[in-house]
Amino acid sequence: MKVNIKQISELTGYSPATVSNALNHKKGVNAETAAKIMSAAGELGYFDENRITKIRFVMFKKCGYIVEDTPFFPQMIDGVEKECRALGIEMSLYYLDKRSPEFEQRVRELCEDRSCALILLGTEMEDEDAWLIDRFTQPCVVVDYWKEDMSFDGLLINNADSARMATEYLIRKGHREVGYLRGSFRIKPFRSRYAGYKIALEKAGIPLKEEYIVSLSPTMDGSYNDMKQYLFGKPVLPTAFFADNDMIALGAMKALWECGYRIPEDVSLIGFDDLTYSSISHPPLTTLRVPKQEMGRTAVRRLRDIQIDGQPSFHLKMQACTEFVERESVKDRTDPQGNTV
Repeated sequence: MKVNIKQISELTGYSPATVSNALNHKKGVNAETAAKIMSAAGELGYFDENRITKIRFVMFKKCGYIVEDTPFFPQMIDGVEKECRALGIEMSLYYLDKRSPEFEQRVRELCEDRSCALILLGTEMEDEDAWLIDRFTQPCVVVDYWKEDMSFDGLLINNADSARMATEYLIRKGHREVGYLRGSFRIKPFRSRYAGYKIALEKAGIPLKEEYIVSLSPTMDGSYNDMKQYLFGKPVLPTAFFADNDMIALGAMKALWECGYRIPEDVSLIGFDDLTYSSISHPPLTTLRVPKQEMGRTAVRRLRDIQIDGQPSFHLKMQACTEFVERESVKDRTDPQGNTV
């Protein structure tokens, strides 16, 4: 039978929390206590049975529009790699591309390898793809995807609250015509961001105008081409847009400039993610910074906790908060009294 925290606690007389902290090398446990716990764990064979030595970062691709050609996910992977290195764990990348004829074989190979714990990047997953998670018998944390029953550990971005905060910022800056640059591939994070955008408008008593919602490809080149095509029709534009992500915002920004619109004088823009490009665009893009590296580190730590405590009787739905980054892509349309001018 697999050795767990409770057994070590019963043998040593220390609380499960103290045992967990000692095994995880956390502060707050004195050296003598930690030594006794480590010794007892060794006698019971805990380290032989429980040590995770490998973590696979699994990138699921359904269309590739979101997870390819963006610096967002390499930064998250970097966080996973750094935390694995700190814990003495080997890390590798594994790709599951639903478009590939070898997809089913790759899934079988992954499920049969019990030597690795898994971090599954589920950004492009839809509910019809959730069967994949159910196939895994290894410890697993799913990043950037959730399901209503949450029968797995999930690490998410607080998408709706962040989008609401960004839209409220535009409203405070005097914008009463706020549009939405909508990613055409409707991943769950985008749908949550749309919900946050709508909530902000409703709270402010501002009607949502469908003509201010523009559907663009979620890639930078795609959003640029789509926005340019949209602008050829000479539409009436809102004074500001909230975009599903920075790639969309930056592509749209380029198209607006080429079509003679000034940013932020004519149109203001807010993105989401805070990619490296966003601080050097013209003008620099106001956006929401996602803690990409820390999310990667947190996923590894959760797997480490599962390793120490054993398979949990419940699952965690963890949300990473964003940080608002104010730059130069939003015009303040208020007077000193706060009224829109």
